[in-house]
Formats: sequence, structure tokens, C-alpha cells
Amino acid sequence: MQARSGKELREMFLSFFESKGHKRYPSFSLVPDDPSILFTIAGMVPFKPYFLGQKPPEVPRATTSQKCVRTNDIDNVGRTARHHTFFEMLGNFSFGDYFKKEASLFAWEFLTEKVGLDPDRLYPTIYKDDEEAFEIWNKVIGVPSSRIYRLGEEDNFWSVGPVGPCGPCSELIYDQGPEFSCGSPDCGLECDCDRYLEVWNLVFMQYNRDKDGNLHPLPKKNIDTGMGLERLASVVQQVKGDFETDLFKPIIKKAASIMGVNYGSGGRGDMAVRVVSDHLRAIAFMIADGIMPSNEGRGYVLRRILRRAVRYGRLAGVEKPFLAELLPVLNEIMSDPYEELVENKNLIEQVIEQEEIRFGKTLEQGTALLEEEIKHVKAMGAKSLSGQIAFELYDTFGFPFELTEEICKESGIEVRFEEFQEEMEKQRERARAAGIKSDSGKFAMGAELLKDIPTSEFTGYEKDEDEGKVLAIIVGDERKEECVEGEECQVVLNRTPFYGEKGGQVGDKGLLEWGSDGRASVFDTQVSGIGHYIHKIKVDSGKLKVGEKVFAKVDSDRRKKVKAHHTATHLLHEALIRVLGDHVRQAGSLVAPDFLRFDFTHIKPLDEEEIEKVERIVFGVITDNLAIETHVTDLDEAKKLGAKALFEEKYGDNVRVVVVPGYSAELCGGTHVTRTGDIGAFKIIKEEGIGSGLRRITAVASEAAFIKFQEQARRLKALAGILEADEEQLHEKAISLLEQRKRLQEEIERLNLEKAQSNVDKVLERGIEVEGVLLCAEIFDELPPNILRQVGDKIRQSRKCSVAVLVSKSKGQATFIVMADKDAVAKGVHAGRLAKSIAQTLGGGGGGRPDVAQAGAKKIEGLEEALGKAPDIVREMIRK
Repeated sequence: MQARSGKELREMFLSFFESKGHKRYPSFSLVPDDPSILFTIAGMVPFKPYFLGQKPPEVPRATTSQKCVRTNDIDNVGRTARHHTFFEMLGNFSFGDYFKKEASLFAWEFLTEKVGLDPDRLYPTIYKDDEEAFEIWNKVIGVPSSRIYRLGEEDNFWSVGPVGPCGPCSELIYDQGPEFSCGSPDCGLECDCDRYLEVWNLVFMQYNRDKDGNLHPLPKKNIDTGMGLERLASVVQQVKGDFETDLFKPIIKKAASIMGVNYGSGGRGDMAVRVVSDHLRAIAFMIADGIMPSNEGRGYVLRRILRRAVRYGRLAGVEKPFLAELLPVLNEIMSDPYEELVENKNLIEQVIEQEEIRFGKTLEQGTALLEEEIKHVKAMGAKSLSGQIAFELYDTFGFPFELTEEICKESGIEVRFEEFQEEMEKQRERARAAGIKSDSGKFAMGAELLKDIPTSEFTGYEKDEDEGKVLAIIVGDERKEECVEGEECQVVLNRTPFYGEKGGQVGDKGLLEWGSDGRASVFDTQVSGIGHYIHKIKVDSGKLKVGEKVFAKVDSDRRKKVKAHHTATHLLHEALIRVLGDHVRQAGSLVAPDFLRFDFTHIKPLDEEEIEKVERIVFGVITDNLAIETHVTDLDEAKKLGAKALFEEKYGDNVRVVVVPGYSAELCGGTHVTRTGDIGAFKIIKEEGIGSGLRRITAVASEAAFIKFQEQARRLKALAGILEADEEQLHEKAISLLEQRKRLQEEIERLNLEKAQSNVDKVLERGIEVEGVLLCAEIFDELPPNILRQVGDKIRQSRKCSVAVLVSKSKGQATFIVMADKDAVAKGVHAGRLAKSIAQTLGGGGGGRPDVAQAGAKKIEGLEEALGKAPDIVREMIRK
């Protein structure tokens, strides 16, 4: 068997299946077009609608090398030779074309004739009752029956879920030889060691499982296969694990050098290098596919992976940001064929560096707190850590729950996940109470209800009005034959000028008219995943029936405003690239009649000069009054034209390109103005951060911009009157007032500090001895936390072995500062736990280090009683 690189094996696989009539697809995004999963976790995911019968397949045969991310076994990544977060899955797929015999023959031919694996060392496994598969392997291919293993449903039967498409599998196991064995006399095909290694899984999708568990033959049988490129490379290169292949080895070498690890010597150093090397691949590819670190969803997973890598770097002694230093090595290995790594090189570097710096600031502090809590748990003889502590680490120090869990596991401690979830839910409730709303109110229509309805023809690029026929009416969640006066329903037309919400652009509003008096208001339009334009209406008069011919009239004035904002979004996108750099990519948008919102990748806030440059560029293109061009072409040709594609957007074979001649080209299915001059005016009204590496601009165009200019002029005039200054002098006047205010605040703070510190002797006199520690508790009125800390410092300096519990009342709320000197800490006092315990009696919370902590409560009723519990809490701490 000839040793081959991972790159060669990838190309061999794809070329082989092209020669067998398969269409080669480039890897699809890690962000799937499937709301039920966060990531593309297997090669079949992009083709799932074909397997489920939701869409007709574009081709009968396909092949890919698909980027995948899985995190279900993240704790094992680095500990074993084969667990990964990111990997490539080689796959070939048949959609009702060939089946079991051809799939098995293809797999056998590729592995034995193309790759050169020894056929006598290949062991097919089959589902226990799959006689057809046995006959193929035994009679057609010629594998002896002694090398064909029958396994049960857990190992060799695949299903999409409890109901739906399913079928038996055949796995191809390769015997790597005795040198890979665990040495056990019982070592065999089902041993967990690496001698007998699963190389390829062939799924024969031939049944549909109903709700009662019964299997029914599918009218069209499908093939889904998956083979890990990293695993195949390890077998072909005859190395002990994926990390020893050429897909990893250069990264391993560089990481070991940076981390000062003698890789291969075993122990935690080796594991740290493997964690970093694996996670770097996932991090880079996730960012390249538009995922940014955040506290939810995919962004949370990215942040979790990145922070785990940072922690293992710190464990190896790396105290500075270092992950970005590995990117050139990764790009050398993977940029062919994954050009997105090079195209987004600057963005990937910036996001990683920013996240490393951010987490690095809190990692040491959070780790110290966690280690202290672990010691406390062990000292109490307990086996689990409070979920409240895990939440505090998450909320204050940015520790993903799983990182806290992993650190605790290393010390034999569990984390009470239910308590963590309770704290998270409380936080969500607080967010909801603060007015954060979801968009779950959007109406939707199930694919099942429309599966027999033809898709709609959209005519809105050319028309604001058109005739159509009612194909379906849905009231609630049921198909109906009619919708009566005063009733709300959802209507599908065979052709419509109404734009359905997608690509960030809101749906059209307007009217439907029919007969002599039929009339309905359209107050939203959506489009289904397969092309049904769905009008949400209220019948104002008459009765609307299925089959009725209607005259559809879009609110043209509203659409005109939407068009202006959509074209302005394109101008803004290009202007941001020109001012900030090529790393800028669209990460989301909202185009409405009265404003636009544009999310994009960039690390830091825009300064005033940058915002003004962007506005000048956009304004210049508007005044040039350029004619907008649209072209329909294939995706490859569109990209050759320089058309920008968007994060998470899925494109078909034919795409629409919107071109501003000499300025920009962008893939877009939305509606646009005829000439840039139709936009009229443009103004950025807000720029803000919405997550790590993500910025958001809110802007107005057309009439909305004119209205904004008028509002600003009125406010400026009113402000000048209030401050008794000319408009030209407002800046200087405001600065003068702020400076005066600052001086007064400093004087108030100085007087408050003098007053508070003058009472320190009295506070010490009122202190009580608790197990040899002087406990001083005092309530103050409206003192800021920094002054409370200075008072606490003076108490600690005035008396050894002391702890100060200081509270400030302000506007019905309480702020606690708890400070203990080193002698009190040595006796067992923990300021963080003391602060938290007292605050919790008032419904508050907080915490901190053993020597300094802060807490708060939103009520002061019972404050003195709460402070009265401090001696007992301190006594319990010391006695433990």
C-alpha cells in the first residue's frame, strides 16, 4: 500500500466517484439549512431534504468531502487518538438511483484497488437480518463468510429519528495488524483498540418506520455513506492515530513548540497539544463560515471550544495569546481546497486574538475562585459543586458550564447541572422582564400542509400588481376551502407580485381583490423553503375561496421605501469593506420601509472618522445616479464576477446578481431601486457591538433619512435654547458643564470618604469577636462601592484578623462589600461566600474571592436582620 497524503486521499475519493457518474459538490457550510441541528454533523446533512422527500434531488448521484463539527464527545478530545471537534467526512450518495450492490462494489473497489488496502484484511459487518447484504459481500464480492459479521440494531441500523427513513448498514472494518493491538488474548473485531478499525459506513436507506415501529419499504431507496478522511489517512499512512497524520502533524509540531511541550513524552502536555491542535481547526472553520463567539447557539459552542483551547495553553504555561500563531500552518495544510480560510484570514485572526485576550483577563481569576470552591467542597467531604457557583463563573468570568464541569471532573467533583439551569432561567426571566422579545410570533406554514400544492411564481421584480389564483387557504393550522369576512387566514397564490420575507427584506403588504366586492388586506407575506408565497390576510368584505381569481396589489409606496433601504444596504456593505478592510462580511440584515439594520464582521467600534467616510462613499454613489443592473446566472459565474455571497445563505443552481456598475455586485433575491439616485438620502444613526467580532449599523434612507434630519435639527435648536447658547457653541458649552459636574462629584466623593473614614474607629468599637476574628458590620447611606472598599481597607489595616461587612443603601437597594484580611482568610473566612449568603437572604446575590467580594440586593427591608446572620455564617466557616 502506497502512503498518500490526506490531500491526495480526498482528491482520489472525489475523482473516483466522479468517474462513477456522481456530481462533485464542494463542502457545504458548517451552518446547516436545518433548524433542528446547530452544525453540519455528517455528509448527508445538506442532502437531508432529498432523503426525506421534501425536495426533488438536483442529481441522482452526489459526492462530497464535507466539513463537519461535533461536540458531543468534546471531553474526550485530546485524551484519545481519534476524537475530534472538526473533521472531514467523505461520502457518496444515491437518491433513488443505485442501491446496495453498487454501493458495496464502489466501496470495495476504492479501498482495495485505488487506495491499496489488503482485501484479506477487510471485514464487512452487516445488520443481523440483512441477507441481501450478506449475499453481495459473500457471493458478488467474494468475501468469505467467516469475515462477514452480523451485528444488532445498535451497531448496524440507521434511522433519521423515531419515525421516518431508516435502513441497515454495512461497516467496513480494517485489520491494521498485531502492532496496533491492545495485546489482549480476546482482541477481536469488537475490541475497542485500534487493531480492527472502522473505516467506512454504508447506510442502505430502504424503509420508512411508522409511529408504531413498523417498517415499510420505501418506493425509492437511497444510499448514504460516510468515511472520516482523518481516519482513512491514519490507516493509509500506517500511524497510530489521527494526530500522527499529515493533516495534523505540522500543527502538532508548531503547537508543541509554542507551548514548550516535548510532544510524544506522554502525560498532560501531550493532551494539551492535541486539544489545541484539534480545536484550532474547528475554530478557524467555524469563523470562516460566519459563526462568531456569543453566549448562545453556535456562537456559544465556538466560544466554548476556543476557551477550552486557551485553558489548555495556560496549563502548558503559555500566558499570552497564541492560537493565531498556528493559523499559517493550518492554512498551508487546508487552504486547498478550503479557500475560505485564506479569504477570511484577517477576520479569523482578529476574532481569535480578541477572544483570547478577553478570556485571558478572567481565566486566572475564575480558575482561582473555582479551585478555592473545589477545596471547600472536598473539605466538607462533599462530591458535588453548587450550580450557583458554576453560574457565577459563567456570568462573571465567562466560563462555559462545560469548562467548569471538566475542571471539576479532574478533581473527582460533579457539578449540579439542574441548579445551573435554574440560575440561567432566572437570568432569562430578568431579560424578558427588561423587554427583550423573541420573534416567535412570526406565522409559519408546515411543509406537510402544502406538500401537494404547486409553488408560486413571483412577478414582483417587474410588477406591483398582478392576477393570480388561490391555490390554498389555511385557517389556524388546517386547510380550508374558504375564508369569510372578518376572518384571518393564510393564502397561497399561483403567481404574485408580493415579495415574501427572506434575505433580510420584510414581506410586502397590500390588497387582494376579487369579484364585485371581494377585498382582503394583506399584512404580511412569507415564502416557504420550497417556494410557496404565503399571504397573511384579513378578509374585509366578501368570501375568498380556493380556485378564486384575485387581483393582487402591493402597497407601492411602502415597497418604494423598502427598495431604497435594500439598495442602500448594498452600498453600505461595499463602503464598509473599502473603509475597514476585506475582512468585513455581512452577518445578517433587516430591510424595512423606515430603516435598515446591517450586521457585519469587525472587531472594534467604528470611530467618527470611519463612519463619516462610509457615509460619504454611499452619498457619492447615490449622487452618481447609477443604473442598477440585475443578472441571473450560475453560482460559479456570479463569483467570477466578484459577487458577494452571504453568511448562512443557501443558493440554488441559478442566482440573481444585483450590480451597481463600477461599485459592487452582490447575490440577492430582493427588490431594488432602478437608479441609485432614487435612494435620495442616507444617514447612519447607530453603530454598536452585538457580539464578539460582530458590529451592527442602523441607518435610514430616502424619506426616513429626510425625517431624521428634520428631527435632529429640531433637537439641536431646542438644546441650544435650554443651554442658552448658539448652535455653534453647544459643544464647548456641554464640555464646560461636564467638567463642572465632574469637579462637584469629586468634591462630594471626598467629603463622603472623610465622613465614612471618620467613623472607622466607632465601627471597630462596635465589632464583635467571632472565633478569634473581629467582625465589623456597618450600614451607610448612598456610598458608592469604591468608597466602601476604601473603608474596608482601613478596617483591615487597623486590626489584624478582621473581616468587614459594609452595606450602602441607595434608592431602595443594597450594595454589599465584604473584605477579610489574610489572617481571617487563613482561619477559614471566605468573603465571597459570606457576601453571597447575606445578600441571598434579601433575594440578591454576588460573590468574589476569599479576601474581597461584592454583592447586591434589590430590597432593603430586613437588612439589619440579614447582617445579624453574619456572625453565625463566619463561625460556621471557621469551625469547618
